[in-house]
Amino acid sequence: MTSSSSSSQATKRLAHSYPAGLRADALMEEDVAWSYEIDTERDGDQLDRSDRAALRRVAGLSTELEDVTEVEYRRLRLERVVLVGVWTSGTVRDAENSLAELAALAETAGAVVLDGVIQRRDKPDAATYIGSGKADELRDIVLETGADTVICDGELSPGQLIHLEDVVKVKVIDRTALILDIFAQHAKSREGKAQVALAQMQYMLPRLRGWGQSLSRQMGGGRGGLATRGPGETKIETDRRRIREKMAKMRREIAEMKTGREIKRQERRRNKVPSVAIAGYTNAGKSSLLNRLTGAGVLVENALFATLDPTVRRAETPSGRLYTLADTVGFVRHLPHHLVEAFRSTMEEVGDADLILHVVDGSHPDPEEQLAAVREVIRDVGAGDVPEIVVINKADLADPLTLQRLLRIEKRSIAVSARTGQGIAELLALVDAELPRPAVQIEALVPYTHGKLVARVHTEGEVISEEHTAEGTLLKARVHEELAADLAPYTPTAAL
Repeated sequence: MTSSSSSSQATKRLAHSYPAGLRADALMEEDVAWSYEIDTERDGDQLDRSDRAALRRVAGLSTELEDVTEVEYRRLRLERVVLVGVWTSGTVRDAENSLAELAALAETAGAVVLDGVIQRRDKPDAATYIGSGKADELRDIVLETGADTVICDGELSPGQLIHLEDVVKVKVIDRTALILDIFAQHAKSREGKAQVALAQMQYMLPRLRGWGQSLSRQMGGGRGGLATRGPGETKIETDRRRIREKMAKMRREIAEMKTGREIKRQERRRNKVPSVAIAGYTNAGKSSLLNRLTGAGVLVENALFATLDPTVRRAETPSGRLYTLADTVGFVRHLPHHLVEAFRSTMEEVGDADLILHVVDGSHPDPEEQLAAVREVIRDVGAGDVPEIVVINKADLADPLTLQRLLRIEKRSIAVSARTGQGIAELLALVDAELPRPAVQIEALVPYTHGKLVARVHTEGEVISEEHTAEGTLLKARVHEELAADLAPYTPTAAL
């Protein structure tokens, strides 16, 4: 069977030409008329068996360019990929959204997406992820498009990876490897690079492959004389041992780097400065929101995982209370477990916060799923009990009905636009109201010779009123217990 005939018989091709120059932000739109027909007329269980099992082309994923000069330039430096996903549950729209997100990840990593297909199965095939017959069809698609890489929308076992590569004859990677590659490109700090390297080694360890002589055993006990010459360890065993040794060294280095951030957090806790952490799905606009709230000047880019290193900035509420605002790494559904473990020390900013601003992209086709994915990771890092405000960002681009639905479902939520400034004043007022307030209310007349105490009240407490008199500064404020004890000699009861 030729590649053209097999593809026409076993796949559903959509009468749709791929738009040129499609960027990652446009990949998340629903643009397949056939998917709506499936959703409205019948569900997946009512399809013919051959249709249910067929590979389905997902339109709108191609990022290949038509301008000749730019195509030639990009082909020199970018991998050309075909995406494949297994649709095990939910609607066809859910499966297409997941593959569209994979396309955005691939483009962020620096690839040209040529095509994308999904297959309806109860569960991924244990040998080749999509089954041997469909793997042959995938090979035909790879030949037809000229792709050099296949990316699977899931985490493949070592066996699945090897078997699928043997069939399609090009490099095969999974979603986890793709995310690790993006993290490796974007890590800037020494700690970020170490965390990514650790996660990559954890991922590589069970997937090492040996070829030919690399599997031959080294001589054991060469100089030990009789009865000491054994088979030794194979080359692949040597590689695994070296990786384990490097992982142990990397964990020690990350633990040492962690102490510096812990000292800074302890200093903030000692000074009773409240902390707010910005968390959310990747590319939801967290860094843009941090810049809008603090003028921090943090890198903002329309790309997934543009921020990997946590940024902590000082901010002030409308009432004058100081607090810290931390920008954290973005989350994504099916975030690799290796990354959650490696970045646990970085994500501690979320666990130690007094308040989480959970940013969600209001213009995304499925913001509820983004919220669920982020909350799962927040629970994994032990921050499930931290109070949360849902910040629905990109309100200027969102569907008004979607905004109304989210605001109704999420009781503690607000719609904003970090780009235009819409809703930012209301968000600051909400943060002011939600931050923990000092427990003790005092009134004190502080002599001018003790100006440091007045400064501490402004920094660590909440000033209700302040009046300068002939004897000193008359303060009414809410402060924590330690500062209240220092101010006790200057309270009216102390004067009596």
